[in-house]
Amino acid sequence: MRSRSTLPCLTTALVLAFGALMSGCTSASSESSMVPSPSPTPSFAAGAPLRDPAQLVSHNGLLRAAIVVERRRVNLGGHALWGLTYNGSYMPPTLRIRPGDKMELALKNTLDEETNLHVHGLHVSPSGAADNVFLHIRPGQTFHYSFQFPRTLRAGTYWYHPHTDHTSAAQVAGGMSGLLVVDGLQQYLPANLRHITEHAIALKDFQLQGDAVKTQGLHIGAPTHRTVNGQLNPVIRIRPGETQLWRLANISANIYYRVHLQGQKFRVIAHDGTPVDRIWTADSLLLAAGARFDVLVQGGPPGRTELQTLPYRTGPGGNLFPQATLATLVSAGPSASPAPLPTSSFAPAVDLSHATIAARRTVVFSENAAGTKFYINGRQFDPNRVDFRAKLNTIEEWTVVNESNEEHSFHVHTNHFQLMSINGRPHQSHGLQDVASVPAKGRFVIRMRFKDYTGKTVLHCHILNHEDRGMMAVLDIEK
Repeated sequence: MRSRSTLPCLTTALVLAFGALMSGCTSASSESSMVPSPSPTPSFAAGAPLRDPAQLVSHNGLLRAAIVVERRRVNLGGHALWGLTYNGSYMPPTLRIRPGDKMELALKNTLDEETNLHVHGLHVSPSGAADNVFLHIRPGQTFHYSFQFPRTLRAGTYWYHPHTDHTSAAQVAGGMSGLLVVDGLQQYLPANLRHITEHAIALKDFQLQGDAVKTQGLHIGAPTHRTVNGQLNPVIRIRPGETQLWRLANISANIYYRVHLQGQKFRVIAHDGTPVDRIWTADSLLLAAGARFDVLVQGGPPGRTELQTLPYRTGPGGNLFPQATLATLVSAGPSASPAPLPTSSFAPAVDLSHATIAARRTVVFSENAAGTKFYINGRQFDPNRVDFRAKLNTIEEWTVVNESNEEHSFHVHTNHFQLMSINGRPHQSHGLQDVASVPAKGRFVIRMRFKDYTGKTVLHCHILNHEDRGMMAVLDIEK
């Protein structure tokens, strides 16, 4: 996959799903005790070359496109399965824009239930026909979205998905999630790295129910198939010494990924759509539900290595996500002279450490003993109730407390936040983010600036099973 300058605009995603991988997840929560015995698993074909999603690209400041929501058969690993799609594909087109662009999307709903569209992480109006999660697009209806993005929009990787109350998990798990890229990240790279090959590494999983992708009765700890761009264990090719940009994005409904590339380090240049102020390296990256990292990867000696997700437990009342192979990296072909990789300062810093704080709040995540109802500050979601009010052009400090025995993936719409501390220990984030995992029986502190936009928006757990069962609250940003 190349940048917008070399890849043509396409109207549908081209997905060939091949490979073999089925990873089981076990849970210590009551949810896992209700998991039925899995259906017989089909035998999947061998891995195929990675296919990057098609792209819908803005031109002259405008991206205008039609998106059809449809239940149809999709090819996953050589098997025809019923799934929920955007424009007919399990891995739909990547929407690609620039800061200051306008995006007009005609979303046609052919399902037999309501849906809508959320542009995850984007700093844009939460009202009207923009990023308004309170909209309901009825069966048979076409809704015309209009997003006007600011020129200050940060470059990086975002994603889009439905955000209808009570059905978000089902629709995303069924296949309705895709990437959105804001161009401009390369401007911070050295000149010799500004035109490198980039790949979408969109992580989404599916459970099986007969000849369909499962959407009802989802259990986080049930056996699942983890895909990259809708493919099972695809082959990613790189030349020895070559540098590539990978856009790692967890666009699954519920599960976590702890991504690791054997024998390699990731060099992180953006987190949740925000360029970092200082590049940092990691052997593995935790992608809680909804999180993204843009990373540089350099080809090693000729040979094969695995892109894996390592074992990760979300607490004594949560889930154990097992180790699994996501993709195979093959280093082959003519060697490239390894480019010196940036190791220090990157994008301009954004630091709220010394900001004037207008208000301090406590946000408490909790759940009932059975793990079937979830709460924020003791209340379940009500779209007609305002839970928090904030003033435009102010900065607030929130303490997010987790009273449960499992991690929750905290996410807030409209504005990013700076993660200040975790369990009382200062945290150096090197930038802003829109997702952070709050530890079981733990807490973290964030600071957030409310700028540009007023209106009702939401904060919630991005484990969508939890969101749909009440762990969401309304935030009203006022003048």
